[in-house]
Amino acid sequence: MTFKEDLGRRAALVEAYLVGCLRDRNIPARLLASMEYSLLAGGKRLRPVLVLAWNGLLGGDADKAMPFAASMECIHTYSLIHDDLPAMDDDDLRRGRPSNHKQFDEATAILAGDGLLTEAFVLMTETCLVKGLPAERVLRAIAVLARAAGSGGMVGGQAVDMELTGRTGVPLDELKKMHAMKTGALLTAACECGAILAGAAESDVDNARRFGRKIGVAFQIVDDVLDVVGDTATLGKPVGSDEAMGKTTYPSLLGLDRSKTLAREYVDEALTNLSGYFGCEQEFLWQLARYIVDRVY
Repeated sequence: MTFKEDLGRRAALVEAYLVGCLRDRNIPARLLASMEYSLLAGGKRLRPVLVLAWNGLLGGDADKAMPFAASMECIHTYSLIHDDLPAMDDDDLRRGRPSNHKQFDEATAILAGDGLLTEAFVLMTETCLVKGLPAERVLRAIAVLARAAGSGGMVGGQAVDMELTGRTGVPLDELKKMHAMKTGALLTAACECGAILAGAAESDVDNARRFGRKIGVAFQIVDDVLDVVGDTATLGKPVGSDEAMGKTTYPSLLGLDRSKTLAREYVDEALTNLSGYFGCEQEFLWQLARYIVDRVY
């Protein structure tokens, strides 16, 4: 099985769970349609896959961790819905389809994002209440994810991104900090939470966290590069929007070649945190880290 086939297989397992995770929750029909329109629009399911891969690497049970993994996708999807709104990035296309507010309307899109964020916490608790994982593990993982998704993490990063848009002379350190919050925090939490839910030793949780941080930076650098050299059909979203909106990016500060090199350096650093592990999950995480940068080569 090739890496892409393995990634697709893992994403399909997440997808199968996502299809039913919002049902029987008394959600009004139009709101549910809007929530599922974005949640079930496809994608690599990278964040839930990372939860399950680190969980499996450290001896966890994928079935028991699945609701928590699904919660990561709910949070990620809500952030995309809100990011696309006219008041934010004002994007009309997401994953090859009209953005949620274009398919429905702005009010419904806002509520769909709100609903997905809140339902994510229901799913997190089901990891304990339905699947039976120890409450202390689940509580710790919830705290990690809540901080990563909140005002000191992803939400705060989006706020800083809006503040920096249109500004010139943004220093590299400020750009790194913003991306560590906006993009890196959730990717890091996915790895860390997978380890926590497995009941891993603190040294293993630290390895998962460091791995997540490094691939988070690499992922954002590659995203910036693809906004320059990618195409809308492949990415499923508009390209060139960063430059059009006056956003500072890694390519605008460092150039394309240096940005690509830097992304690979971060991935190489991430891989050092896998050196003490073996087996199919270790191999998958190794290849996943490489895949992040291989997209631009």
